[in-house]
Amino acid sequence: MTQTPAKRSSSRSLANLAPDEVQSAVDQYTGLHNADSEHRKERYQSLVHHYYDLTTDFYEFGWGQSWHFAPRRRGESFKASLLRHERFLADRLSLRVGMRVLDVGCGVGGPMGTLARQYGASFVGINNNAYQIERAKVHTQDVQSLCRFIHGDYMQIPEGDAHYDAAFAIESMPHAPDKVAAFREIFRVLRPGACFAGYEWCLTEDFDPRNAEHLRIKKDIETGNGLPDIADTSEVYDALRMAGFELLEARDLASDSHPETPWYRALQGRDLSLMSIPRTPVGRALTNLALRVGERLRMVPEGTTAISTLLNEGADALVDGGKSGVFTPMFFFLARKPRRPGD
Repeated sequence: MTQTPAKRSSSRSLANLAPDEVQSAVDQYTGLHNADSEHRKERYQSLVHHYYDLTTDFYEFGWGQSWHFAPRRRGESFKASLLRHERFLADRLSLRVGMRVLDVGCGVGGPMGTLARQYGASFVGINNNAYQIERAKVHTQDVQSLCRFIHGDYMQIPEGDAHYDAAFAIESMPHAPDKVAAFREIFRVLRPGACFAGYEWCLTEDFDPRNAEHLRIKKDIETGNGLPDIADTSEVYDALRMAGFELLEARDLASDSHPETPWYRALQGRDLSLMSIPRTPVGRALTNLALRVGERLRMVPEGTTAISTLLNEGADALVDGGKSGVFTPMFFFLARKPRRPGD
């Protein structure tokens, strides 16, 4: 689908889509998800591109600039947990002034901006969605000298070998159609001895492929979040090693949450604040209702309610996955590119 540089109508739309393009993009996205996982992997660029054209504005409204989960401590706010989760990666990578760091699948630049402000390293974010890069530039204006963006595919990073001192990926690698190939590309652009850290969405050991409810949860998470498939934790271990990395650390951080504040609490409606309302079931239902009315009055494009519904179903599946223990969005890994002999 051809991107338009600006919306062609005064009516409200999504991303850089013209109002009359939204329903078509919805249809193309759902068509891809009605196909099998192999077809989704073959068309992963279109899958992810359509998904974020359709959902970026929704995410910014409900989630802010940092689109990820985090293990929460008792009494800790949702926002504070996100910041701590980002800094955890930075500390594991020993980020500091003068380092060149690759943010693999940078979203709208929230974590990059936070880490640039605190650590003073130089960051490059790669993202295949042009609209998200536009938003990321806005969110990092105050640290623009430290933040650069590449509109491209992290399966083929347009940088030379051994270019970066560190790399991280915050819940972005589940979009990769081939984890080994993706990790090899990151391996290639890291200098010897440099580390790669990330949080991966994974099926846990409790997932049973013969269990119909487990399969329903997996499918709804994939559809609601633009994923071609979801790997299990052993696949991530194996893919990192096959790419050439030394695996220094790997574990599921979901259990680090306090029992009263599981990682999926933000989607359950148990955080009572004005900022949290859009993430709650009631807030999502009210948004859906408002959009349905807006479509009838032609205040929002046709197809907008379908996107909201898709995201709601995905959110409910994430809660179900967390409560049942079959899914985690925070399988943490720290891997190192081996040093050259004599280094």
